[in-house]
Amino acid sequence: MKRKILLPTDFSKNSWNAIEYALKLFKNDECVFYFLNVFTATQNVYDILINFEPGSELYELSKAKSEQGLVRILDVLDVEGYKNPKHHFETISTFNYPLEAIKNIVEQKDIEMIVMGTKGETNSTQIAYGRTAIYVMEKVRNCPVIVVPEKANHTLPKEIVFPTSYKTHYKRRELIYLIEIAIKCDAKIAILHVSEEEKLTNNQIENKQLLTEIFEDVSCSFHELKYNSVEAAINIFIESRDSNMVAFINKKHYFFGSVLTQPLVKEMGFHSNIPILVMHDLRN
Repeated sequence: MKRKILLPTDFSKNSWNAIEYALKLFKNDECVFYFLNVFTATQNVYDILINFEPGSELYELSKAKSEQGLVRILDVLDVEGYKNPKHHFETISTFNYPLEAIKNIVEQKDIEMIVMGTKGETNSTQIAYGRTAIYVMEKVRNCPVIVVPEKANHTLPKEIVFPTSYKTHYKRRELIYLIEIAIKCDAKIAILHVSEEEKLTNNQIENKQLLTEIFEDVSCSFHELKYNSVEAAINIFIESRDSNMVAFINKKHYFFGSVLTQPLVKEMGFHSNIPILVMHDLRN
């Protein structure tokens, strides 16, 4: 059965980097890759409501630009000699808000993984993540996402850092994509606990043991750091070990408050050069 991978693109350098990363990560898998471009003619709400409808000049020009951009992606892959008989490409051009379009395609095509860049063509140096990337990580809760920074190289992970507080228990099906990537890349999983307490509670000890059982088929190691800032600790750990990916479980109403809020993200270094795998708490 072919895997279905969604690759949102705005034709920026960052989104192209994410495409190349996805093709390499899934090089040995039978895959259908869907290149998705979401188009609009203007940021002006009045223009969208009044002038932007099928058949209008604004709509048709934007649609044509979107479709041409998707064709160029296929042309570039062809010119670069990309040939993998296991990979099939389809293009989707649609008018919508990016988040809604991505949600729709995930449902319609039964997408199992999204791979996208951190930022689009605006590529502001003042923020670590663009609005669309943040919305997808937080709001598309039925599909994991790999977010690939522009500065990330195409080295597949040899060590994936998985931060945890041990305060909640995990389910194997929540972590299946992390396990699959670790097996696919022959990568180790470094389980990182940034401790605030002197010792683990009985509940934390049980949850730690549960992770040992869940990761029984992969190489994993457990690490403790004492640090006031979870974000800084993760950053220091990743930089000291030259890790290649960091993976999180997005627990509803908790994820961005603990890890990826904009003020905190500026304090973290890993976002600038290694991919992030975001999975979801399936109990929400």
